[in-house]
Amino acid sequence: MRPQIMKKSLEEKLIRLAKERQTIKDPSHDFQHVLRVFNLAVKIGKFVKADLDIVISAALFHDTVVYRKDHPNSRKEADESAEVIGKILSSIGEYPKDKIDRVKICVKQCSFTKGIIPDLLEAEVLQDADLLDSTGAVSIMRTFSSGGQMNRHFYNPSNPFFEKNEINFPSGVGIFYRRLLIVEKRIHTKFAKQIAKRRTEFLKKFLNELRLELKESGII
Repeated sequence: MRPQIMKKSLEEKLIRLAKERQTIKDPSHDFQHVLRVFNLAVKIGKFVKADLDIVISAALFHDTVVYRKDHPNSRKEADESAEVIGKILSSIGEYPKDKIDRVKICVKQCSFTKGIIPDLLEAEVLQDADLLDSTGAVSIMRTFSSGGQMNRHFYNPSNPFFEKNEINFPSGVGIFYRRLLIVEKRIHTKFAKQIAKRRTEFLKKFLNELRLELKESGII
C-alpha cells in the first residue's frame, strides 16, 4: 500500500500560507520549527504509508496558536490551532473537505503536555515529528530560548541534576528531565524511534559535559 501523496501545487500553497501566517517571535516555535516538523512528518508519513494530505496540513499549521509555556492558556493552544486550521482548509477549494476533521484531530492530539495517545495513524506521525524536535541538539537551543523568555535559571545551583528529587524547580536543565529525556519513550513509529534514540544519547552526553564543567567551576 502506497502513502496518499499530496499534489505538489497544493503542498506549495499550504507552505506559503503557513509561512505568511507565522508571526510568532519565539524562536522555539517559529517557522523553522514548523519546517523541521513538516519535513520529519513527511519522512515518517511515507515510511508508515500515512495519508500525506492530512499529515502535511497538520504539520504546517500545528502551532498556529502558541502561548508562552507559563501562560494560563498554554494548554488550549492545540485546540485553538485546530479550529484555525479547519477554517483555513475549508477556504481552499482544492483541499479534500472530507479530510479536514482528521487534520483537526491530529493537531488536537499533538500536545506534549496533554500526553494524549493518538487514535489515528496520521496523528501518530505528527506527534512523533513534533516530539523529535523536543529532543537532541535543537531541543537544547529551544529549551534555553524559551527559558530565557520566562527568566528561568539555567540550572538549580543547589541541585543542578535533581539528585534530591526537586525536578519542579523552574530551570532549563529541569526541562531535560521533565520533557526532553522522556521523548524517546513516547514515540510511536519505528522510523522515529531510531532517530529519538540517537538524539537522547546526545542529550545525556550534554548533561555529562555540563556536570564536568560545573565541577570544574566549583558549583557542585
